[in-house]
Amino acid sequence: MKIAVTSQNRRAVTGHAGRCRRFWIFTVEDGAITDKTLLELSKEESFHDSDGSAPHPLDEVDVLLTGGMGSGLAQRLARKEIRALVTQAEDPDEAVQAFLLNDQA
Repeated sequence: MKIAVTSQNRRAVTGHAGRCRRFWIFTVEDGAITDKTLLELSKEESFHDSDGSAPHPLDEVDVLLTGGMGSGLAQRLARKEIRALVTQAEDPDEAVQAFLLNDQA
């Protein structure tokens, strides 16, 4: 499973997913994080500025965790079978850990 977390400043979960251009990508195998990499998008690749029907660098993720997003982005991700969730966690690592605990409960 791949989980993307919005993190424009590379430290905290970003609250506006549509404008965010930096995402931590977590790879999870058997419920454990096995890899974490930073994906940096161009302005044109941000959700807000890109074509929702075109291929996107985040198409390969299963889950997107963010501090906030509009209904249009949630629908766009759902069409691509990406589970989009708003988290109250501020730390990207904590957001993923909380998701994994709740998802397996």
